[in-house]
Amino acid sequence: MGRPDPGSHTVGPQSPPSPVRPAPRSGLRTSFLLWLTLLLAACAGFVLLGNWQVHRLAWKLALIHDVTTRAHATPVLTPGPSDWSRIQAGHLQYLHVYLEGHYLPGRQTLVHGASEKGYGYWVMTPLATERGFIVMVNRGHVSGGLPETPAFARADAPAGPVRITGLLRFSEPGGGFLRPNRPKASRWYSRDVAAIARSEGLAPDRVAPYFVDAGAGPAGSQPVSGLTRTHFYNHHLQYAITWYALALGSLLGAAIVIHQERRNPQDRS
Repeated sequence: MGRPDPGSHTVGPQSPPSPVRPAPRSGLRTSFLLWLTLLLAACAGFVLLGNWQVHRLAWKLALIHDVTTRAHATPVLTPGPSDWSRIQAGHLQYLHVYLEGHYLPGRQTLVHGASEKGYGYWVMTPLATERGFIVMVNRGHVSGGLPETPAFARADAPAGPVRITGLLRFSEPGGGFLRPNRPKASRWYSRDVAAIARSEGLAPDRVAPYFVDAGAGPAGSQPVSGLTRTHFYNHHLQYAITWYALALGSLLGAAIVIHQERRNPQDRS
C-alpha cells in the first residue's frame, strides 16, 4: 500500500450551512401603531364632543335670554287663533300674557304633579275668553294626596269675569310611558291640553293649543299659583371642558407612545 500523500487530507461529511434567519419581527411596532391610532381617534372624538357642547352652550344661553326676556316683559294679550300655528311650531314658550273672560263651571281637571309645595295636583280650568276662544288655565297647585281634602274645597274656580296674568306654556301630550293619562278614569299625569279639552266635551277648534300658568295670587289662596320655574340647568361649559381635557389627555398619551418608540429603535422591523 502506498503512503498517503501528506499534502492531502480526507474530508468527512459536512453539515449543510444553516440558513440565515431574519431577526424575529417584534410585536412592539404593531402595538405602537395600534395604540397611536386609538389615541388619535379618541382625541378627535373628544374634540368633536367638546365642540358640540360649545354649540349647546350657545343655544342654551340664547334660550335662557329669550325666556327671561319674555317672562319678565310687560304682559301682552294672549295669542289668538291666527298665532296658534307659531305656538304649535314651538315658539313663544313662557311669553308673559294676560287674558280676560270667565271660567267654565264644572270643567275642572286635576293633574298629578309636584311643585315646591310638595306632591299634589295642578288645577286646570278652561277659561272662555271675550274673543271667542277657550284657553286652558293652570290655576295653581294643591298639595295633598286626595282631592277630598279641605284645600281642594277652596280650589273651585271663581264665578264671573276675571283677568288672568301668567306665562304661556306648551301642551304636554301623552303623559309618558310609565304613567299615561287615563281620561276615562280621570287620572291625568300631564297637562295635555287637547286630551283634557276632549274629555270635557270642548270643541277642539275653539281651544288654544297651549295653557297659561296663572301668576301669583293672594297669600293663602288655593290653589297656589305663580309656581312656574323658568330656571334651566346649564352644565354645557363644564361638559365642554371635560371633553377637551380628555382630548388633551389622549394627545399626551399619543406623545408618550411616540417618545417610547423613538427611544427603542431596535424594536422596529
